[in-house]
Amino acid sequence: MIIIGEKINGMYKVVAKAIQAKDKSAIQKLAEEQVFASADYLDVNTGPASANPVEAMEWLVDTIQEVTDTPLCLDTTKPEVMEAGLKKCKCKAMINSTTGQEEKLNAFLALAAKYGAAIIGLAMDEKGIPQDAAARAEIALRIVTAAMEKGISLDDLYIDPLILPVNVAQPTAGHVLETLRQLKVLSDPPPKTVLGLSNISQGTEERELINRTYLVMAQGCGLDAAILDPLDSQLIDALITADLLLNKNIYCDSFLKAYRKK
Repeated sequence: MIIIGEKINGMYKVVAKAIQAKDKSAIQKLAEEQVFASADYLDVNTGPASANPVEAMEWLVDTIQEVTDTPLCLDTTKPEVMEAGLKKCKCKAMINSTTGQEEKLNAFLALAAKYGAAIIGLAMDEKGIPQDAAARAEIALRIVTAAMEKGISLDDLYIDPLILPVNVAQPTAGHVLETLRQLKVLSDPPPKTVLGLSNISQGTEERELINRTYLVMAQGCGLDAAILDPLDSQLIDALITADLLLNKNIYCDSFLKAYRKK
């Protein structure tokens, strides 16, 4: 299971303040804490904190890479901001993200091909987020086809079926699980799958419990990666245990400690 740490995001007040003040220590602390807690990638999102998002993205990438060589997942809707970050990355990066809308899809796939980056494709297009699994899978198939035409390996393509908050869109949770199952037979080899896990619990009273439960359910449906809070130790324990019970890791009595050390 690939863990993408979500904490370096300008939507969080502490990160927004650090970006505005060019406070390296605050960003580097978040980076190091997430890596120590098992993050395989670090999501990097400038948010609305800067009037110059290109400059903010460059500064964030440089700042993080001063303290870790963990790969970065660059999170922006703007191609010029994405390319600025990709140019700075020392390791193979991940693009977060494109939709199935043709113009955006072509622009971001071109960047992935140019910089050898992995890429997340969202199961939505100009019509918005589909209501059911079949429509989500249809958009995913278009993204898969376009990626293959650009020469991008399906090992580098992640499809996000787009989970919505359970308190306003409860049926979506089941549609997303079914989409995860369908994506595994979409092509041979299939694309990988990813979820922005925290979206499901936005606005709810029991965020940690909802996140933890849904993550395990999604793992059982073939989820390969998640953008989540690696500092939530109970969430990570559930992730590790689910991988163990799905026979993805070898059992030992200290399996939690062993996973974190690898």
